[in-house]
Amino acid sequence: MSTTNQSEQKANRNQKQPKPKSNNHSVERKRKRSRSYEEELTETNKQTRKQQKKKQKAEKRKLKRSRRRIFPIWLRIIVVLLLAGAALIGGLMIGFGVIGDGDPKDALNKETWQHIIDIIKKE
Repeated sequence: MSTTNQSEQKANRNQKQPKPKSNNHSVERKRKRSRSYEEELTETNKQTRKQQKKKQKAEKRKLKRSRRRIFPIWLRIIVVLLLAGAALIGGLMIGFGVIGDGDPKDALNKETWQHIIDIIKKE
């Protein structure tokens, strides 16, 4: 007996419940609205959206923690420039000393670069 009752209960659960009938009065009201009323409604919605956005921004500002940079931006710029200069000097020394079969320290001499410029401009 208990198994038949359980199966009946499951069958009852699986049946779809009828949907409640919608209120026809609200549908008729929506149809009767004029354009001006619709425009007013959208304007008020826009105003409330703007107000909501302003409130959200104000809350974000309040909740936002101030950020203390351990490595300041101006120091980052200096470090990047120094690293770029070191890469340039390292590249010159490798190019002149290793690839060009010269002394790597000669790449830093002013006379070496003056000689290279003279060779280029003499034609």
